[in-house]
Formats: sequence, structure tokens, C-alpha cells
Amino acid sequence: MGLDYKQSGVDIEAGYRSVELMKEYVKDTLRPEVMGGLGGFSGAFSAQGLKNMEDPVLLSGTDGVGTKLKVAMLMDRHDTIGIDAVAMCVNDVACAGGEPLFFLDYIACGKNVPEKIAAIVKGVAEGCKMAGCALVGGETAEHPGMMPEDEYDIAGFSVGVADRKDLITGDDIKPGDTLIGIASSGVHSNGFSLVRKVFEMTKESMDTYYAELGTTLGEALLTPTRIYVKGLKAVKDAGIRVKGCSHITGGGFYENIPRMLPDGVRAVIRSGSYEIPPIFHLLQQVGGIEDQMMYNTYNMGLGMVLAIDSADQPDAVIRALEEAGEKAYVVGYVEAGEKGVTIC
Repeated sequence: MGLDYKQSGVDIEAGYRSVELMKEYVKDTLRPEVMGGLGGFSGAFSAQGLKNMEDPVLLSGTDGVGTKLKVAMLMDRHDTIGIDAVAMCVNDVACAGGEPLFFLDYIACGKNVPEKIAAIVKGVAEGCKMAGCALVGGETAEHPGMMPEDEYDIAGFSVGVADRKDLITGDDIKPGDTLIGIASSGVHSNGFSLVRKVFEMTKESMDTYYAELGTTLGEALLTPTRIYVKGLKAVKDAGIRVKGCSHITGGGFYENIPRMLPDGVRAVIRSGSYEIPPIFHLLQQVGGIEDQMMYNTYNMGLGMVLAIDSADQPDAVIRALEEAGEKAYVVGYVEAGEKGVTIC
């Protein structure tokens, strides 16, 4: 009898089982615009609703979750990492003023274990529900001989839409504008290569309970990235215009906040104006990391920073965000100066 594909390390039957297991999660994310079910060669999404906009602009975002996956693998817990994959993409779309419409995921694995793949996709579906977008398709690729059997990687891609007049560009940010920070849920999905230098990457280390965290280290690190889509929509629905928005991801404050600023203005962030989660204090203390490096690597407790006109009431923005389930603070202001950020 000749060789077959299974003997080469690719199990097509396992692929079929994965799809069957994930279907129940996917169906909960579907929006009315989705055409057809899971399993086609492409995901179809009706653009009929875009005709109601004056000048619809499509927005897209793609990302992965980096080496946070190592923590998930160590803990053998795979049902939240998909939320991170969605969050990293849809937050970028929302940051530009867009409504995420649909999402696709890509999972590469050494060996397709249907229950594990279904757990990952369960998290993806959960993230899509939080963002109000449809999971219209994806791909699971087995890479025998290229990846160890128990390892995988996940990436995602989101498409959203905004009316051109509602785009958040930062172009008219000016001195005197107010900066509002929206709380993060922890480390989110950036800086894990440094986390892995600070803490021993063992199951025992991840299962260690820290009183200051109120949980184990692994649980704290695996906390999913916050999804800010509904919070930003609540601010818009409250009639307040967001002039600029920065999603604090890799590169922390120093790289991300200037991305929303035009030339000639500088963001000033008061570090004592909000609560820094204990995971960052622990990281800094155990690793002996300087403040500059912490703020240049991590979100330090703020997942998004918004710029609004000082004439708008910051209280109204914070109230809208809190009613949407977010915690928000006035964290600083904009001043004239060289484009950049000052943390004081």
C-alpha cells in the first residue's frame, strides 16, 4: 500500500472534525449581512448597508498575538487567546473611527487536535461577539516537521467601515486638547518576549500565586486584551467627537501616542492620573526594568488614549465609556512642541 497524506503528518479527517466542532461558536457571531455558511471558499458579506453612508471608507487591520502564545501553551489553556487575536485587529479599526464588520483567522499548528483548535476558535468567536463583527471564515494549516506537534500560531484580519466624515485622523489636534485614557485589562498582547526574560517559563512559575495580583501569574498574563469597539461607539453616540485615538500596543506610550499627533504638538501624560495594574509593578520589580523601558514596551494600564477638544466635557466622555463597561480617566493634555510624548 502506498503512502497517504496522513502518514506525511497531515490529518484531513482531523481538519473536518475541527470545522464541525467550531461551527457552533461561529454561528453566534453572524450578522444579517453574512451570506452563506461556514465552509465555502470565501466569506461573503453584503455591502448593501454601505449605501446609507455619504462616503463609505473601508478600514482593515491584521495582527497576531505574539509570544503570549507560550503562556497559553504552558498552561494548556487555549480558549482566550482568540479574543486577543480579534482585539488586536478590531481595536485598530475602531481607533480610526470604524465599525468592524467581519473577521477571519489563520491558525498554523504542528498537529491538528480538533478539540484544541475548537477551543482557540471559541475564543475568536467570543472576541467577535464583543466587537459586534462576524466571523466569516478562517484557515487551519497543519505544518508537520516545521512546527512542534503541540505548538501553534494564530493571526487574524478584520475589515470595517466608516463614513469619511467620521474618520478619526488626529489632523486637527491642537494645544489645550484633553487626553482621556481607557483602562487596559493588563499586559494585553505585547511585550511578552520581555515577560519571558523576567519570569521563568515553566508550568510551576505560571501556577505561582501572587497576593498582589490576586491570582496566579499565568492567569494574570493570559487575561485577554480588552476590546474597545463598543466603548468608542458609545462616545460617538453621546455626540462627542474624538479628534485622535491611539491603540497602545507594541512600543507602548512612546511609539503609539505620537502616531495620532500632527506635527507641532506634544502629548503630556500624568503617570499618577490613573491606576497602574499590579502586574506591571511586579514585572518592573522582578525584572529591574527602568521606567522608560516599561512605558516604551507596555500599555501600563491604558489600552487606548483619546484626544478630545477641551471645550467638550471630559466627564461626558468618561460617563459614556463607563456606561459601556470601560474604566476611563483624564490622563493629560496636548501642548505645543516637538511631536512626541512627555510622561510626568
